[in-house]
Order: sequence, then structure tokens, then C-alpha cells
Amino acid sequence: MRLTLLAAASALAVLAGCASVQPPSQALIHTHAPAKNIIFFLGDGMGINTLTAARIYAVGEEGELTLDTLPESAFVKTFSNDAQVTDSAASMSAYMTGVKVNNNVLSMSSDTPATAPALDAAGNRLAGRCATGRPVATLAELARQRGMSVGVVTTTRVTDATPGAVFAHVCHRGMENDIAAALVPGGAGYNAALGARGLDVLLGGGSAHFTPSAKGGKRSDGRDLLAELAAQGVRTVADSAQLRAVDTSASAPLVGLFAAHDLSFDSMRDAAQQPSLPEMAGKAIGILANNPKGFFLVVEGGMIDLALHNSNARRALQETVVFDNALKAAIAQMRAIDPDLKNTLIVATADHDHSLLLNGYARRTGKTTPAEPGVLGLMRRVDNNEIKLDADGAPFTIIGFGAGENRVRGSRGAAPHLTSAQVSADDYRQEAVVRTEPGYETHSGTDVYLGAVGAGAARFGGTIDNTRVFELIKAAAGW
Repeated sequence: MRLTLLAAASALAVLAGCASVQPPSQALIHTHAPAKNIIFFLGDGMGINTLTAARIYAVGEEGELTLDTLPESAFVKTFSNDAQVTDSAASMSAYMTGVKVNNNVLSMSSDTPATAPALDAAGNRLAGRCATGRPVATLAELARQRGMSVGVVTTTRVTDATPGAVFAHVCHRGMENDIAAALVPGGAGYNAALGARGLDVLLGGGSAHFTPSAKGGKRSDGRDLLAELAAQGVRTVADSAQLRAVDTSASAPLVGLFAAHDLSFDSMRDAAQQPSLPEMAGKAIGILANNPKGFFLVVEGGMIDLALHNSNARRALQETVVFDNALKAAIAQMRAIDPDLKNTLIVATADHDHSLLLNGYARRTGKTTPAEPGVLGLMRRVDNNEIKLDADGAPFTIIGFGAGENRVRGSRGAAPHLTSAQVSADDYRQEAVVRTEPGYETHSGTDVYLGAVGAGAARFGGTIDNTRVFELIKAAAGW
């Protein structure tokens, strides 16, 4: 009996000693050099179901997107300060500042109420009227304090909520003229925390908020912000050819606005006018990487969100694949600069989920091709591949939405039956459980996926709050 107790005591002592040894991933956290370059990829609205459907759409059930290959991963909680289901403004603000803010607020203190803009002189609801609250520092501003270059790339308006949270501080995302003004050094409303010359790279849409009303824009103050930027030596481009011609070895800042509002869906864009997300991200990296002190870059796939609000699954999946291609290209580009990514951290995540769902027990479809709709098609039985019918005797799609504009009233059996050609069309809007106004399918409060690779990536794991992402990026950078 004594020998048994002694053996047990010895075993406990060994286990106690082991408990003080860090797991390999934790040990790596402290041995890697700080990340000098940080790229934050944000798929707007790219929830787990959308990501899964996009994988099946592009490469089949057994395939892998680049997002699937990132070595470190986590789940991220997305609730905002005042809402169970966040909007893009509050979620991106949490990523950029580490502070929970109210829905519609951009990078302000948590006690800032969302105050909708008033009418401006032109009758547009764009005039700011913030009464309380204070700005809180963003990752972009912290990077600038350390002499790093900073860039923002998006497929939406550069003044939209997600990109705006990187560099502006307003009490409502609708104040897009004020968000634009925050980018112009020396001008009224400039965000001085961006330094003497502002952002180094800004690419996307939204030129209307930089252009006076007299020239067809939305600014009632008469300012031409692009002209003001050009007068300060900022390079401005307006189409794909001009962007391709930009010399990445030059140090002057670059602003490229390729549409008055959002860019087009990638499958519909005029390639001569609007560059792709991979093209814009690649050009941005080429410019920012010249700084020996490193850079901070945000790349947003913003049209994923717009397609989902339209309950248009095909466009959403296409945009997710484009986002994934941009991530793949950026990793390859950075490996050419920093082969083992010893000085580079790349994080890819989403700001919130949407109500897209994958209906149960579908037969495996493989990827979508011109001949086969794949995951965009009708539900088929696993045993015999016949179209499965609902309780009303009608076919239904594999992909649906919890909310959306297309909801059959009454029995689905009485409506014309869906066909594969109909439901796989480019602009088909999937059926929803809850009917909304057109374009107003809703966000979801479900956790989102985060993947990371490179310096400090091992810090990411488990289920974390979106504000924690800010802290982990700072820690990886050694700030």
C-alpha cells in the first residue's frame, strides 16, 4: 500500500511539473519577433454558412478555400454594446479599437449614442450632429504613431461603415461626407491622428462623397476633396488602367475611387473601369511594403454583404470566392517579400453573420458548373437523386434565408414549382422564412470564423470576443 501511495505521489509530482510547461503554441507566442506588417482581411457578412456554401460552390464538399488552410483559427463573438445582432459599424469598430460601441457608431467611446444625420443644404441626410462621446484610437492610428504606412482597400464606398471605422470617428455611419473629410490633411474635419499626410493607400468606390453637388456629387459644402488631395501631391486614379500604371516604388500617397457609390459585383464589373479586389490589394501591398517600418492594411470584401441583404446567394458566393482569391494572392505576395512570414501577420475574418442557411439532408452536389447548379440548386434526395418535396408537395432550394424579400404567401404547392434553371440564375433571390422589404435581409448574431497566419498568429484560438482581436493584433505587433 505504501509503495502504491509513493508511486501515486511521484506521478502527481511529475504532472505538477508538466503543468508549468507551456504548450508549443503558447511558447511560440513569446519566441516569434513582433509582426512588422499586418494585413486584416474582412469579409463583410461572411458567416459560417456563407463560407461553407462558397466552398461547395467553388471547389465541392471536399475542396478547400484559402481561408480553410490558415493554420490558426478561432470563433469570434460579434454582439455590439447595445444589440445582440451587430451592424458593420459596431463590429468593425470593435476590431479596430477594442471597444464595444453602439450599432451605427464608428470608433467612438461606448457611451456614444447613435445619432442619425440631419438634412444638409442639398437635402441629403448627411449632416453630422454628434453631441456626446469621444474618439478612441484605431489600429490604423496606432500604426501611424509608429511610423508605419497605412492603407484601406474595399469593394464598397470607402466611406461605408467598415472602411470608415479604420480612420474616422463619427456618431453615425450615415455621416459619409464627414467620413470622407477625415481623410484630407489640413482640411476641415481631418483626422489629425492619421499624421501629416493621411493614409498612404485608399482604394474603392464612393467618389460622390468627395465631390461637390455642382459636379454631381453629394457634398453641399462645395469642397472637391479629390482636388484638395491632388493639390497636396496625392496620386489620384479613376480606372483600372490608371491603377495598373501606378509606380509602386514611388512614395506619394495613392487614392483610387472607381465608382460614385459601391463597386459592381465582380461578375458584373467593367474590368476597364473597376479593378478587382485582388488587383487593388496587390497594388496596395506593393506600395505599402516600401516602408522599412512596416505597414497596416485593411482589405474588405464588402459586396458579400450587399448580395446577402438582397438574399441573392449566387452573387454572395461569387464575392466570397473573390475575397478568398485576394487573400490567396496577398499571402503569395507577402511570402515573396517575407518568405516565412516571420515579420507579417495576416488575419482574415468577418464582421457578422447573415441569415443564409443550408437546408438539411441534401445530396452531395460537388462544385457549381455551367451544367450543374450544385449548392445553388434544388434539394435532392440522397438515396435516388430525385427532387425532394416539402409538405405542400413543392420543390425547394438547398440554400434559403431566415429573412428576405422572397416569401411565398400561402401554400407553396399552389405557386408555380421552382426549376433548376430558375433558382441557379444570377439574380435569383432565395426564399425566406420571414418576409422583409426588398434588399433588407438581416444580419445574424451567430459567431464568425477567424483564420490567421504568420507572426503572432498562434495567439488566435478558441472562442473570443471581437474586441479581443484588437488586443491580440496589438500584442502580435509588440505595441
